[in-house]
Amino acid sequence: MSKHARRSRSRPRPRPRSPRPLALGAALGLLVLGAGWVYAVYEPAGAVARHSLAADGRAPGPVRAARGEQREALQGLPDTSEQTRARIPADSRQLILVTGAAKDSSHSTVTFYTRPAPGADWVKGDSWPARNGAKGWSTERSYGDLTSPQGVFTLTDAGGLLAKPPGTKLPYDRSGSFVPSGRGVEGESLAGSFDYVVAIDFNREPGTSPLDPTKPDGEDKGGNIWLHVDHDGPSQGCVGIPKEAMRKVLETLDPAAKPVIVMGPAGF
Repeated sequence: MSKHARRSRSRPRPRPRSPRPLALGAALGLLVLGAGWVYAVYEPAGAVARHSLAADGRAPGPVRAARGEQREALQGLPDTSEQTRARIPADSRQLILVTGAAKDSSHSTVTFYTRPAPGADWVKGDSWPARNGAKGWSTERSYGDLTSPQGVFTLTDAGGLLAKPPGTKLPYDRSGSFVPSGRGVEGESLAGSFDYVVAIDFNREPGTSPLDPTKPDGEDKGGNIWLHVDHDGPSQGCVGIPKEAMRKVLETLDPAAKPVIVMGPAGF
């Protein structure tokens, strides 16, 4: 054997690497992962909500739910109180909302609402400018006080000087007696005001012509409060809307839907 060969055989062999560093790294990794899992499980609910808000830009679930409850409480009817909404018959599916600009104002807005089933939220339809009593609204109306009655009233009967619009379903009394006398509160002409009317069931006998003079609660409260054609001025207690709006109302109201009118100043 040569000297070179003997030197080669005398070299020490390399020692295998110890697995301990790898095992230590793996253990540390598992420890970090476990700590993260524990934090995720026990992280406070508020922190989770903050993360959700940062992720999608929406309010946390409980806040959204609270907002949803507020919307449901309104039943889709703005500017009405809980007490007023509670007076709306449960089986009504058509509603005319008259919202006064103020308690002593003769200016208001009329909006038609429907709902698909009793108890469902109301869905807004057409809306029109309107005029009401010259001295606004009253819960204790008396004859000649120039206020409109505030409250919730059924709508059961209609009539007018003109023939009923096609599709009218309410009982309709066409009569030459639907002609106003005198002039309006501000001296304006009343011509055409009663071309179309829907009787508001305030101190009257439902199921009769709007011309019926019967006043179940006595003469002192007044009566003959109608939804009729606007005459560009305040009324003595009725609600006036544009003529085309009256046609639309008559074409749409359906006794089977138990229609009502809800009327008063904003927030009543």
